[in-house]
Amino acid sequence: QVQLVESGGGLVQPGGSLRLSCAASGRSSSINVMAWYRQTPWKQRELVAIISSGGGTTYVDFAKGRFTISRDNAKNTVYLQMNSLKPEDTAVYYCNNLIKSLSWGQGTQVTVSS
Repeated sequence: QVQLVESGGGLVQPGGSLRLSCAASGRSSSINVMAWYRQTPWKQRELVAIISSGGGTTYVDFAKGRFTISRDNAKNTVYLQMNSLKPEDTAVYYCNNLIKSLSWGQGTQVTVSS
């Protein structure tokens, strides 16, 4: 059973940066194509960014130019570097396998506010 643990969230001012981490335990083959998602109470969970096992990346429009997804396969960890944060980026951020969903972790809260 693969477990996903997200961390790195917090309160940051507009324009600030945060680096989120997603640590996965279990089989590395279960974390091949990984993605970051985010969710707010008034919106469905939405995709943020994708990274393949080989490091290829894809971003949704609002993340392009501001967010960077990366991974360390040796550590079974996926990262999301978020720069130029905006209040509308406030959400709980989750990671998961894009192709075959694993059990969702608890997420990490990101709050962008002055």
